[in-house]
Amino acid sequence: MKKRIFTIIALVVFAASSCKNLDVNPSDAISTGTIVTTSDGLTNALNGAYALFKDHIEFNGLVDQNNMYLRQFYHLSDFASDDIVCGQVTTDPLYYSFSLGHSPSQGNTRYYWYISYKIITGVNTVIDAVEKSGKTDAKTNQLLGECYFLRAFCHFNLVRLFGKPYSVDPNAPGIILRTNLTDDAKKARSTVKEVYDSVIADSEKAATLMTQPRGVQYASQEAAWSLLARVNLYKEDNAKAIEWSNKVINSGKFTLATKATYPALFANATTASETIFCVAFTTVDDYGKFGSIASMIYSDGNSGWGEEYASSSLRAAMAPHPEDVRWSYIVPAKDGSGNVQKKNGIEMYYISKFSFQGGSPNLSSPIMFRIAELYLIRAEAEAKTGAAPAALDDVDEIRKNRGLEGSLYNKVLPAGKTALDVVLDEKRIEMAFEGHRTYDVFRNKRTLNKAYWGYHLAGLKETDIDLSKTPTGYPNLTVPYTNPRTIYYIPIDEVLSNPLATQNP
Repeated sequence: MKKRIFTIIALVVFAASSCKNLDVNPSDAISTGTIVTTSDGLTNALNGAYALFKDHIEFNGLVDQNNMYLRQFYHLSDFASDDIVCGQVTTDPLYYSFSLGHSPSQGNTRYYWYISYKIITGVNTVIDAVEKSGKTDAKTNQLLGECYFLRAFCHFNLVRLFGKPYSVDPNAPGIILRTNLTDDAKKARSTVKEVYDSVIADSEKAATLMTQPRGVQYASQEAAWSLLARVNLYKEDNAKAIEWSNKVINSGKFTLATKATYPALFANATTASETIFCVAFTTVDDYGKFGSIASMIYSDGNSGWGEEYASSSLRAAMAPHPEDVRWSYIVPAKDGSGNVQKKNGIEMYYISKFSFQGGSPNLSSPIMFRIAELYLIRAEAEAKTGAAPAALDDVDEIRKNRGLEGSLYNKVLPAGKTALDVVLDEKRIEMAFEGHRTYDVFRNKRTLNKAYWGYHLAGLKETDIDLSKTPTGYPNLTVPYTNPRTIYYIPIDEVLSNPLATQNP
């Protein structure tokens, strides 16, 4: 029987110099027994798992600089949203997120699926070895808890991309759960509900094990609580979402950035007051124009491709409040006369949330969880349970730290808006470009409105562009939650090698 068991070699070697050495010989391996009997062995193996989120790993015999877990995650999530506009046609598979022209063979989903399961199998190897060893000291438990967290985190991100929202159909096919080393490679997809149940179980176990945090660049008890809050919100278990959010907020370990400190939040993620968990990049991980997260959405003229911009839709949502400090992450490219430049008729507003760590235009340590999201999770759950004043208070807590002290709701709903409308509008602005928007729209059974000019419109020609008019006659101008392409096809590699893995319609 063929088993899907990856070697631990890569995980251990990757820990040194952030995975730059991809040529690993079998003689470099250490046994799983060594991993759990030496503190450094266990730590290095787990650090190698973290490194897989940010490094360019060989796939199908090649190392493609575009292939990186986080780069693909943000492309697959945000580029499908109404927050980012595509500035030109491109052969990069990221274009399929804009156009919804998905295919089972597109390179970005294939790599993302592959690297996700590589991380999962790596931490499963460590979990198996540690639990067989019987070691239960606090340091070992902390590292074991981090493994459970990473497994939950990867499974959850996979099911968001490849499975329908829980609120739409919990019994729909999700993804393939890999929670041990003995599963046959040929395994059917678990349902969305089964995946959520596994993610919650792993996160709860992780939270009980992690009592010795190693810094925000590693998982912690609060990171597990944050994941539980997010997953339960998606599951529409609002009471649990509030419970877990409260645990994080009331821990006292994190505070909202102020109007003064917010502009530097993302460039200084590892030391920022809001950061609960981030993936730490160093100068060694500065990929420059090729392969960074920022390279497609920011350029100082030669630092990146800068082909995708903040959409007119998002900017319109922010327009009533030019004093909002969140504008600091939307950077207009201006000509010598101070006018915003255009590319193919589309205004060039760059996005800098993944820039300027150490002053580099292509370097940041992307934040996976921050305290602002927990306020918004709690607010959404409150809105859905009829506690509108509490929801508005949580929204105001964020607004007063973003320069909007004079525009607070003070428990009063705007005319024509529900509490949920207010929360989702605020979350769109606060969490823009951080991989949330499409999930927030579709899990709430809403329609994504992309009726603005950009190359997400299939068949668009530059001569067609008239920014004074709303485009008509193009497919996918609006995307209802029932559209099958709100999720991606299962990659062809999995379907061909595993006949039990059914394809998405």
